[in-house]
Amino acid sequence: MTTPFYVSPQQAMADRAEYARKGIARGRSVVVLQYTDGIVFVAENPSRALHKVSEIYDRIAFAAVGKYNEFENLRIGGVRYADLRGYTYDREDVTARGLANVYAQTLGTIFSSAAEKPYEVELIVAEVGEGPEDDQIYRLPHDGSIVDEHGSVAVGGNADQISSYLDQRHRDGMTLAEALKLAVDSLSRDNNGGERSLTAEQLEVAVLDRTRPQKRKFKRVLGRQLSQLMEPGEGGSDSAAPEASSEASAAEEPTSDSED
Repeated sequence: MTTPFYVSPQQAMADRAEYARKGIARGRSVVVLQYTDGIVFVAENPSRALHKVSEIYDRIAFAAVGKYNEFENLRIGGVRYADLRGYTYDREDVTARGLANVYAQTLGTIFSSAAEKPYEVELIVAEVGEGPEDDQIYRLPHDGSIVDEHGSVAVGGNADQISSYLDQRHRDGMTLAEALKLAVDSLSRDNNGGERSLTAEQLEVAVLDRTRPQKRKFKRVLGRQLSQLMEPGEGGSDSAAPEASSEASAAEEPTSDSED
């Protein structure tokens, strides 16, 4: 009878973490920034059918990088959790913090289970408040930990380099156009320090806009409105704010990292 091959728990967890991190790093980055009137999500994603950013509930949105089938399952589960809690109790009881806790439990359980591989995903859950000081942004890595972020956050790809760039340049009170320009500039930087050009057709942009009169604060920035905001000197005023449509149904909308 042969002796079973032994791997220490510490080494096994380190190997699982490295496996997940490599999978996440292959995805194109997503950037989330606070601006005066809300929170903007910017992702490098040329697909118009498969999304990395989605609405979860009235004031809550979800962004993800990694394997599509894995974070799509998490997105659908989040929508079901929010709908059930809002129906059972009250719409105000559905919060980004509660949703982040649910995701953390799911990711943590999968990561620590030896029976299945860890999820190759990293999530952002954000909720827009009545004012900038009430906004909530949570980042959830593959292991189910929760990181409370403020101002700006990046996940996927060369997230460390992008986060450093954002930390140095992001400030309170930015307009949507200013925040969008900063996000695009950060995504345009490659690992070698060079820069490339990103067009509106290569980007997926959405906002949680606290000024919307509707309960649902999520809307996508599309087409001509996105191009106007990205034009130098054209998007700095609030008059350029997009009139893009909100999602008809978060539960039915696909979400994807298009390169997987």
